[in-house]
Amino acid sequence: MQTYLNTIPIVEKEQIPALHFGKEDVLTDPEARKRRMWDLNRATSLGNVYQGKVEITFQTADGEQRRVDTTVWAVDEKYMTLKAGCSIPVTSIIGIEFF
Repeated sequence: MQTYLNTIPIVEKEQIPALHFGKEDVLTDPEARKRRMWDLNRATSLGNVYQGKVEITFQTADGEQRRVDTTVWAVDEKYMTLKAGCSIPVTSIIGIEFF
């Protein structure tokens, strides 16, 4: 069995409002974008019904990748809103991990 160590830095959700996000979508594949929205809607249901956390990997405007372990409260076409009330643009989200 191979062990995978994720080296992308974790940030606290309270730090997200201080970050800047780019305008371009980090995902270029249309199927990957559909999957991202499906995962975000699933994460929202998990957060609202079970208060379950997920790990969101996203990219900032300077190209740096970050992760946050959080509860997703809402999602629309443009933004994902976290438990702390802060938002991340959907186009900056690389992936969602469920545990």
